[in-house]
Order: sequence, then C-alpha cells, then structure tokens
Amino acid sequence: MTTQKVMGAAEWSQLVVLSILWGGSFFFVGIAVKELPPLTIVMLRVCLAALALLVLIRLLGLSLPRDRRVWLAFFGMGLLNNLIPFCLIVWGQTRIASSLAAILNATTPLFAVLVAHLLTADEKITGNKLAGVVVGFVGVAIMLGLDALAGLGDHLGAQLAVLGAALSYAFAGVFGRRFKAMGVAPLLTATGQISASSLLLIPLALLVDQPWSLPAPSLATWGALLGIALLSTALAYVLFFRILSSAGATNLMLVTFLIPISAIVLGSLVLGEHLQANHLLGMALIALGLAAIDGRLLKLFKPRPEDRDSFLGRDI
Repeated sequence: MTTQKVMGAAEWSQLVVLSILWGGSFFFVGIAVKELPPLTIVMLRVCLAALALLVLIRLLGLSLPRDRRVWLAFFGMGLLNNLIPFCLIVWGQTRIASSLAAILNATTPLFAVLVAHLLTADEKITGNKLAGVVVGFVGVAIMLGLDALAGLGDHLGAQLAVLGAALSYAFAGVFGRRFKAMGVAPLLTATGQISASSLLLIPLALLVDQPWSLPAPSLATWGALLGIALLSTALAYVLFFRILSSAGATNLMLVTFLIPISAIVLGSLVLGEHLQANHLLGMALIALGLAAIDGRLLKLFKPRPEDRDSFLGRDI
C-alpha cells in the first residue's frame, strides 16, 4: 500500500482545518473542566461524537462493517488514538503545566517519523523530513515560550506520560493506515473508532469519576461538550482518517505543529489576546519546518541538471 508523500492543496487545507478544530478544543475543555472531572469530559466527548456519527451514517444509508477483523482494528485504534493518550495526558497535566505538556506533545511528529520509518515501506526518513520536524518542534517551543521549559526535569513521571501519549499517537497514525487496505471509508472508520473508544471509556469513567454523583452541568458546559464532541471529535476524526488515507501517517502528525498556532490565533481573534514576538517567530519556524517536510519549496531553490551543467561549463 502506497500513500501520497507530498501533500497537495486539498490535504494541506484539510490539515489546517483539523488543527483549528483540535486547537478550538482547548476553549471547550476550559469551560467544561470547571464543572466536570477530566475522564467524564473525555467519556462524554467520545460518546456524543459517536452518537452524532452513527446518526449521520444512518441518514446517509450507510452501515458499519460487521467483519470481526475490522472491529478488532477499531478497538485497537480506539486504544492507541484515544484511551491511552487521553488518560496519559489527563494524568500528566495534573502535575505539569499545560504549556510544557503542549511542547512534549509536539514531539508526536518526531515519533511518527521514526515509527513510520520502522514499520512502513513507503514513509522512510529523509533528510528534509527529519530537519523539518526538528525545526517545527523548536518553533513550537519558542511560540509557547521558553519559560514553559522551566519545569523540565520536575515530575519526570508526568512528563514521560505525555511523551508516552505522543508515542501512542504516532503508533495510531501508522496503525490506522490498515483501514484503507480493508476498504473502510474515512467516515465509517471515524465512526467505528469513536464507537469503540466509547465502549472502552464508559466503564473507566464510571468507575473513577462516578458521574451520577456529580451536580448537573450548566447550559454553558453542555454547549462546550457539544462543541468538543461534534466539531473537535466527530468532524475532526472524519478529516483525520481522510488525510491519513491520502497523505500518510507522517504528514498527518504535522497537525501537532499547527494546533498551537490555531489556539494562539483563535485566542487573539476571539479573546482579544495579543500576539507576542515569540509567537510570530515560532510560527515562522513552524512554517519553515513544514515547507522542508513538504519538499516542494526546497525544489524551487535546487538547480536543475541543465542549469548545473551550464554553470560548470558543460556542453548541453
């Protein structure tokens, strides 16, 4: 199975939209976490998203596959892409600052490059790709502020948990490639994965949070839950699997670099927060890293063979 190594305008546009949807999730979580514990938020997020997608595919006259092999893959994807990273990040953020967690989470493309190189035949490491990922990671660190690194080394277990989540996301990106080979469309893949995640998360949240004992959430919290479920989960995962199917795991994980940009820009536009010099520098480095990974921009500066021969005085 081969995947597109250089993304076109459609894939880049989808990646930007996905980063906005996931970047916007910080706003919704910020509202919901004031009234609900983290695992309950995660459970409601995936359950409401699964319900919405199940209704959608029913309206479209579609149905989920019944193949046992496909459902095992759905549960595997739900484990790698939702249950493990969500729980590790939630636990990690109870002990380290969210800005440091965001920087550690931005190692996802680094892990994705390595995992894809080891486990796939068509997404091998290239010099441009590795250099672009490193530059993009530095851009994320600068954009979020070097002060965020002040706690690096403290609460080592929590930091390793967030890094474990990033590694899990990287494995999920490679694992999810199998759905294209199985002939499962992105919409059905998103629905199946989120449905499987719901079945995994419900007993965990009921056991840990006992949500029936919590006060009823306010309308604002329910609005935030609907936003994170319908936009940041249901719609986002349809785009996630569409990009994965056409562009591959490594390209997909670049969304981790774009999410902080989306969050900061949304904060500036919606909340009136001011952009700082480090934000602009970080965004520039991320853009440079993405251009290096994409490869096409660098080709513009690479001399053509006939130009090189002419420069060397060769008769062409």
